[in-house]
Amino acid sequence: MEVVLNRVDQDFHFEARGSSAVPVHIDAAEGIGGHNAGARPMELLLMGLGGCTAIDVILILKKQRQVVDDFQIRVSGTREKIEGTEKTPFRTINIQFELKGEIDGGKALKAIQMSMDKYCSATAQLEPSSVITHTLLLNGEAFEI
Repeated sequence: MEVVLNRVDQDFHFEARGSSAVPVHIDAAEGIGGHNAGARPMELLLMGLGGCTAIDVILILKKQRQVVDDFQIRVSGTREKIEGTEKTPFRTINIQFELKGEIDGGKALKAIQMSMDKYCSATAQLEPSSVITHTLLLNGEAFEI
């Protein structure tokens, strides 16, 4: 796998492309000279994790003949500074799955667990350095995971 980033301006705005050739814009915070012309790199990590598990969960639920009318994921992370550096990696990440439709709660929970334990490569990448938790809201009702 390879991605290519091309600088768009004289500051921090980049356009990235992978094998799909769809452009993704990346930029820095205004506080350091960015222009809010794209996502921050650490946001992209959370977006990648959310996208990876979302695809898994939808595939699994479709195979189980569950009807998903609406699906939203909220991924939040807390970062902690590594002493002696300016690095602030994620230490905790929560993924909140919000599904609506004709979906069995047990099947939704199983799909989420299968994604986390068996399929999502982004989870495997982030787990060694972050505690990843997840919650489920199904048709507005909270389910224990």
